[in-house]
Parts: sequence; structure tokens; C-alpha cells
Amino acid sequence: MAFTATDAHLVEMPVGEDYPEIRDGVRKVCANFPGAYWRAKDKAEEYPTEFIDALTAAGFLAALIPEEYGGTGLPLRAAAVILEEVCTAGCHAAAGHAQMYIMGTILRHGSPAQKQKYLPDIAAGKLRLQAFGVTEPTSGSDTTQIKTRAERTESGYRLNGQKVWTSRAEHSDLMLVLARTTPASEVKKKVDGISTFLVDIRECLGRGMTIRPIDTMINHHTTEVFFEDLDIPADALVGEEGQGFRYILDGMNAERVLTAAEALGAARWFIRTATGYANERRVFGRLIGQNQAIQFPIAQAHIQSEAADMMIRRAAALFEAGRPCGAEANMARFLAAECSWNAAEACMQTFGGFGFAREYDVERKWREARLSRVAPVSSNLILAHVAQHVLGLPRSY
Repeated sequence: MAFTATDAHLVEMPVGEDYPEIRDGVRKVCANFPGAYWRAKDKAEEYPTEFIDALTAAGFLAALIPEEYGGTGLPLRAAAVILEEVCTAGCHAAAGHAQMYIMGTILRHGSPAQKQKYLPDIAAGKLRLQAFGVTEPTSGSDTTQIKTRAERTESGYRLNGQKVWTSRAEHSDLMLVLARTTPASEVKKKVDGISTFLVDIRECLGRGMTIRPIDTMINHHTTEVFFEDLDIPADALVGEEGQGFRYILDGMNAERVLTAAEALGAARWFIRTATGYANERRVFGRLIGQNQAIQFPIAQAHIQSEAADMMIRRAAALFEAGRPCGAEANMARFLAAECSWNAAEACMQTFGGFGFAREYDVERKWREARLSRVAPVSSNLILAHVAQHVLGLPRSY
């Protein structure tokens, strides 16, 4: 079903279970990767290569790549549905989600030669573009203050600097890197002088590029990356020199929508899991689901998930219509992250002590849910964005 309006100021937004064929296809893939698979990967801190290969073979990770480059050319909403269903099934979408939105930088701003060289192989699964080097130890979320620099040479550029929280760099063939090509002191606007480069990890590793894994509370395959006099060719530059920050902003709305869909899927997994357990577990001679202390948090999480779903659909509809959607994409991300965490808490409380036992998968998903309030954007940054850019309140920093 869909809401359709003739008013030019309105857009069409699907309601109900849209893309049923895609949802069914994702569910079938995920059915081959039950909780035991993810528990084993989590314990060994291994990358889910088999799962990513299965998603790639089914064409799901190439959803946003145009057909002319071997992808399926689906709209953003369809891609969001894919990631939502992956997480609803209890699988880990973050292991592959970056391939969906990182390639957008090449698609929108890359040269014809770059598109032809990389996109078909990414769509076919011959190349992985999963890593994005943006965050640095001293700059955090303030991307304009990055210290990594790229200096021109006779044959291209020389990279020096450090990135942190660069997930999946060890499991990717290519990586987008943001670096300063003009010092901040020499530009009129702090967003100027930053460029985007497509680095071939296979050629650079050990030749000026070092990757070190970071031990974290979740199996998120994150790393820190070091560049020391790394020479890269001139054609590694994506788009125009000095415009890289704008390219990043250009792709953020898609990233917000897609990661919001993941958080929504996780919330639905928690709600379904908690409801099932509450309808089976008996304490003091009665089902624990009869207790309002159990009912209400689960019901509240469900209500919040429905609200997040509507905002995700709205943001995707605006994005696909070419309309401004920064506020909607950020609000969708905020609502989904908050409802995912609230659902995780409700599920953990419903299971009680058993929630800490790995065999139920609750503690693993609970740990993953906490990340959604921090990365790829923190809830506080979203609140600041809405306060200043939507409500017109003064900058707080």
C-alpha cells in the first residue's frame, strides 16, 4: 500500500510490509545463519565471511549500484528493507552495510574510469569496499579538524596520518580516505581543502600503510590505520581536490537511513524475542507476561519501533524524490537507535539472569544495540543538529 498525493509539495511513502519479495529473499539467506553461527563468530572475534558472501551472491549488497555497473539499481528504501530484515533475523548487518553507502561516493563523484573500474567488481563480489577512513584520534566527530594530509608528488599524492575506528579495514580490498590537501590555516572555510581518495589496501598494506585491530566489547572488526609516506597514484583522487568534505555530507543522509533501518530491525528482534519468552516463562505459578512490569516496557518498545519505522520511510521517500531530507534522516536515526536500546533493555530485563547466558543471544545483541547510540553518529550530535538547524536555536559549540 502507498499514500499518494497530487500536491507537488508531498511525496509518496509506502506503508505496510513493502518489498515482500526482497524481505522473503533476505529471510531465506539469514535462515542459513542461526544464532549458533553468530555466537561462534563473536567468541572467536571472526569476520562473518560466509554470511557476507551469501548476501553478495544474492545481490543484496549491490542493491544501490546501477544496473549498468552490474547492480540491481534499487531505491534507498529497498536497501533499507534489506538491512532491516537482516537485523530482524538476528544477523549482523554492520559487517556488510558500508558497501551499500560507501560506493555512493564513487557513483556520484567518481570519474567514468573509476566507476567502470570498480563498481562492476564490487557488485560481483570480486572487490570489497567496506572501509571508510574518516575519524581520527584528535578530531573525533569534528571532521574539519582532521590531521591526515595528502601532499602532491610528481606521480600523485603522499599520505601521512592516522585514522581510528575504521571498521572492516582488515576485510576490505579498497578504502575511502579523507585527507587534507590544503592546510586548514590556508582555507577560507574550514570545510575546504579536504579531499577524498580511494586507496587500494592490497597494494598499500606494508608499503606505508599499517592496520591494527582494536579490541572492543563487540565483534565489530574495527581498526586504527596508519599512513607513513604512503604514495598513491593521482587517479586515486575521487572528484575534485578540496571538495571531499562536501562529498561526505552528500552521502550522510543515505547512511543515516540505512543504519536507522538496521537499528529498527534489531529492535524488532528484541521485541519478538522478549514477547516469546514472556509467553512461555512461568514464575510463581504464572506466566511472567501477565505482569505489567514485563508487558509495559515491551509494549513501549513496540510503539517506539513503529514511530521509527514511519520516520525511516519518510526520510527515504524524501531522499528518493530528491527533496531535502537531512532533518528527517537524522531524526530517523535518533528514533531507531533509542528504540533499539530500549527494546534491548526490555528484552534483557524480561529474560532476567538468563539474558546473560550466551545461548539465548540476548547479551550479544544487547551489546550491539548500545553501539547504535554512539556510531556512526551519536544521539547527542543529532539532538544538536535538530536544535540548531531545525528549531533555529543558537550553536552550543
